[in-house]
Amino acid sequence: MTFPEKLPIPSEVLKIAKKLEDAGFETWCVGGAIRDNLLGVENHDFDLTTAAPSAEVQKLFKRTVPVGIEHGTVAVLDGANQQHEVTTFRKDIKTDGRHAVVEFGVSLMDDLARRDFTINSIAYHPIRHEWRDPFGGEQDLAKKLIRSVGDPNWRFQEDYLRILRALRFSARFEFRIHARTLEAAKANIQGLAQLSAERVRDEWFKGLKTAARPSKLVALWWDVGAIRIWLPEMRDAGSGMRDAMKHVDKLPRDPVLITAFLAKDPASLLTRLKCSTRDIERGRAIGLWRDKYPDAKDATATRRWLSAVGDHADDLLALLPAPRSPLTQAVEKIRAANAPLTLKDLAVKGDDLIAAGVRPGPDVGEALARLLEEVLEDPSRNTKAYLLSRV
Repeated sequence: MTFPEKLPIPSEVLKIAKKLEDAGFETWCVGGAIRDNLLGVENHDFDLTTAAPSAEVQKLFKRTVPVGIEHGTVAVLDGANQQHEVTTFRKDIKTDGRHAVVEFGVSLMDDLARRDFTINSIAYHPIRHEWRDPFGGEQDLAKKLIRSVGDPNWRFQEDYLRILRALRFSARFEFRIHARTLEAAKANIQGLAQLSAERVRDEWFKGLKTAARPSKLVALWWDVGAIRIWLPEMRDAGSGMRDAMKHVDKLPRDPVLITAFLAKDPASLLTRLKCSTRDIERGRAIGLWRDKYPDAKDATATRRWLSAVGDHADDLLALLPAPRSPLTQAVEKIRAANAPLTLKDLAVKGDDLIAAGVRPGPDVGEALARLLEEVLEDPSRNTKAYLLSRV
């Protein structure tokens, strides 16, 4: 692989870089957009690194957002309100494996030296069209290799999340991980326990969304030991997991759905990752119902199942081996007929039952539940006259 003469830099990014350069501040494009463009992967989200301190960036541009001012990052807004991140050159002074203390105003070389992997440590000057690749990132892109910048042990100890980032990049681009980098990842795996659940969750979810095959990401997490630390509710690495891995690549790229499918106790795992209440409930429903599908030939059983699983029906249908399974088709038929499935679909309400002589209180709820059972058995019974006659 050789560097192209020019990269297609978005005009708004070019304007920002030119303004910084005209003010006397060296400015380069860096990060994932450089890597992805060299790989032929679409990515227009170019980040800039500059000699300008954050305060100077804020002075030069009228519309900015201090998205990471403590890390030297300011987002400059263009005319379409799109954010473009501009970060001051920096290098790490010390770190606890989660947070780094940085020094600003250093050189581009210092800034590239603090980055995680060689393929992410390539810089491009958007005006002079010059390249800087001090750590051989271009060669590693050609070799399809994930390799740490410098000493991999030190890189991971600066921020243990980089271990998971290595796995994500490997699964996304189908690159192998350099032997020393992989060895260091395994040696430092216990450091993952220091990370916040939110950072781990975001990295895991992002990995599932971007992996060429989600099963590859799962296998990498197993191999380095990350599952043992953060996803202990995952199915055992035996025949159950082998069967699941064959199916996981066919699932929709929904990280909550995939995580719940792979877990023995989905709700517990999603709670560990501090997911939203809604996502935890999705996992709980999957854990409860994934082994209780109805016979698609039995319309009444299918309606009862739909009534019981409620909003989680589509998640459960997505887990079936065949996308167009008989059950999926049966559900589509029931939905097309607009069959009543919940209490709110009944032709009578609580007030109607009270007017008909049902005692207010729990008796009303019990009566409605019994009426719903009758309607699930035969949807044609869902008329006010029939239901009141049953009361």
